[in-house]
Amino acid sequence: MSIREDAINKKITPVFEKCAEREAIEIDKLMAGVARGVIAVPKNKNHDFADIMAVGQGLSTKVNANIGASKDLPGLQQELEKLCVALRAGTDTVMDLSMGRDLNEIRQGILERCPVPLGTVPVYQTVAEVVEEKGRAIGEVTVTQLLDTIRQQAEDGVDFMTIHCGLTRDSLTRIKNHKRLMGVVSRGGSFTIEWMSHNNKENPFYEHYDELLAILKEHEVTISLGDGLRPGCLADATDRGQIQELIHLGELTRRAWDAGVQVIIEGPGHMPLDQIKANMLLQKRLCHGAPFYVLGPLVTDIAPGYDHITGAIGGAIAASAGADYLCYVTPAEHLKLPNPQDVRDGVVASRIAAHAADIVKGVPGALDKDIAMAECRNGLDWKGQIELSLDPDKARQYREEGNSYTGDACSMCGSYCAIKVYKKATAEK
Repeated sequence: MSIREDAINKKITPVFEKCAEREAIEIDKLMAGVARGVIAVPKNKNHDFADIMAVGQGLSTKVNANIGASKDLPGLQQELEKLCVALRAGTDTVMDLSMGRDLNEIRQGILERCPVPLGTVPVYQTVAEVVEEKGRAIGEVTVTQLLDTIRQQAEDGVDFMTIHCGLTRDSLTRIKNHKRLMGVVSRGGSFTIEWMSHNNKENPFYEHYDELLAILKEHEVTISLGDGLRPGCLADATDRGQIQELIHLGELTRRAWDAGVQVIIEGPGHMPLDQIKANMLLQKRLCHGAPFYVLGPLVTDIAPGYDHITGAIGGAIAASAGADYLCYVTPAEHLKLPNPQDVRDGVVASRIAAHAADIVKGVPGALDKDIAMAECRNGLDWKGQIELSLDPDKARQYREEGNSYTGDACSMCGSYCAIKVYKKATAEK
């Protein structure tokens, strides 16, 4: 049986035991959430790793880091370095989005060293192999090739896969009748549209959904239903195409659950601040409470080089309004393939957003960390402050750079430290 079916049948397994311990949640509560579909445990039976985690209702907000080689910058070693950086920075999951060089070697190399759930977008590999290696067009990819890639990656041990199943020919009609400023910015979404247009056929992932689900269930892969029509700029947010796809994703969620497959729903994208809460509520309603995974959202389009910040602002609002899972955005977004430092900055920014939202959600233990930090600051306990930091390495570096004199305050205030002055002023005489 699958993880979902085990939960429905109330069968306690080592996966649930390890996950409940990691999440500090009662095992019965965890399994009930998985049975309802509001919690997912991405864990391929072929991927042996220690840090089994869950994402969804009542749990801490999780963070994902995207890595992966490109056609222009291929190679495994650089991606392994990014993997190490992302893990050290505290990411909960990793996605390999490679489209350059030997994709099997890169994915398998990452899997061997990945102690957290690993995700992919299988259509990337299929398209890269057909276009780059065989010199054919995207539309010449066959359904068999698409499903074979999914099967191969599942056999390798990929824990969750983003597949753009909800983007249909009807969706294309809506896009054509309601022009977007930026059209389609999802790479997987654009590949799917090109295939449909070239072949004048329905989305193969939608048409062959039952066969796809059978592969995923066999290997225990969680499906991340991709948002091929996510908005790529504020002007396109919450339009007909995006909402139509979301309606389809809600229908596909039920079918996946009935097939024993766990589901995560992907969401936008670029979005004004005042639309984020409504989008979170709409997703939860249309997709029956399935865990929601958002890219950002980015709340402005004019901050290239700082999009880890625009994404963190949107992510904090989205998670506090119900999103369960934040896909990081790096400073390199829209500009280049991220390097290890970009990866680190992106993970930390999203972890800040996730923690800020967990305080609002009332996640057990979230506010306790901030109270502990306040106590350390009040006591000028620098060691304690550094240990409690989301990024201890940077906190330690800044403290060492500023502590060039003897004293227990910082170099900003020195002897005029407000905490010290206040304590002296209110001390009993």
